[in-house]
Amino acid sequence: MSELVLIANAGDGTISTLRLHREPAPRLELLATSDVGPGVGTFAIDAQRDLVYAAFKGDPAGIATMRLDRGDGQLTELSRRAVDSSLSYLCLGRGGSVLLGASYGGGFASTWPVDGGNPRGVGHLGDPVARVSFANAHCILAHAGHAYVVSLGEDLVAQFSVEADGRLQPLEPPTVAAPAGSGPRHLVIDGRNAYLMTEFSGEALRFEIEDDGGLVRKEAVPAYDPSASLSPSRFGADPVAEHLIWGADLHVAGPWLLCSERSASTIATLPIRDGRLGQAVAFAPTQPQPRGFAVTADGSYVVAVGELATSAALSRVQDDGHLAQLDQIPIGRAANWVRIVS
Repeated sequence: MSELVLIANAGDGTISTLRLHREPAPRLELLATSDVGPGVGTFAIDAQRDLVYAAFKGDPAGIATMRLDRGDGQLTELSRRAVDSSLSYLCLGRGGSVLLGASYGGGFASTWPVDGGNPRGVGHLGDPVARVSFANAHCILAHAGHAYVVSLGEDLVAQFSVEADGRLQPLEPPTVAAPAGSGPRHLVIDGRNAYLMTEFSGEALRFEIEDDGGLVRKEAVPAYDPSASLSPSRFGADPVAEHLIWGADLHVAGPWLLCSERSASTIATLPIRDGRLGQAVAFAPTQPQPRGFAVTADGSYVVAVGELATSAALSRVQDDGHLAQLDQIPIGRAANWVRIVS
């Protein structure tokens, strides 16, 4: 069994494609490095059609649609679309027929229809059909006909139904509050639970998902290493200079929730029991300034990168939740986004 690992290298404007080999011993193999554009970061993968949608910076910023060759790992560009402001998050919804994006700097989230009978080619993005404004929108995630926009600047999650054409209809209530000053950042969904990582307080928040798709906030659990002596952060602060909490990414790994924190460069392991979060059982050192990482679908392996590193690290999730590093391989500069394709 092997999977492909795609990594965005913002410093080089490239995406690295790696193969994760499990036998005879787990390791990473670099297959290809594909040019995308300056500051390439977030990307979404349509695994059914082997399409990759990647956001890049520049004047104008944009989204590139690319074809993934699973054999040699190369990405071949199919089309490009300009956007108003660089995007911090991309995801697909409605079975891959709608692309959703969030812009931190632009303070908005948008949707674009994919194909839609357009003769310009497979994966072509049509004109945006929805745009909602929220300060410092850091994440947008589609799930089961709904979409959730995480606003770091307003400490909230906005919630919508996603229509077949990509239009967004607010739920009731239209927003759910995160703790004031927490700086909500990234969101993941597992069954009837949504977990959110905060940037300024370094907490994992749990929300229950109701039948209508609405979120109800439940517990909050610290996800940063207490031995690092970090202080809570705030908007506009320099977390490195002031030694502040700098929460980043999170993913579910079987019975565990893994959360990265950039000031101490750790990945925390929190137990999940019947959806509820417990206190962290481990803090694993990882690549310097780990903005992004990914977990294999079976929850067994983690691939982590760092904004201050030029390599990717492969770790196994142990039965007790600890991470054991197995391999490391050179990639590009300022890596910030990782996705694994089965």
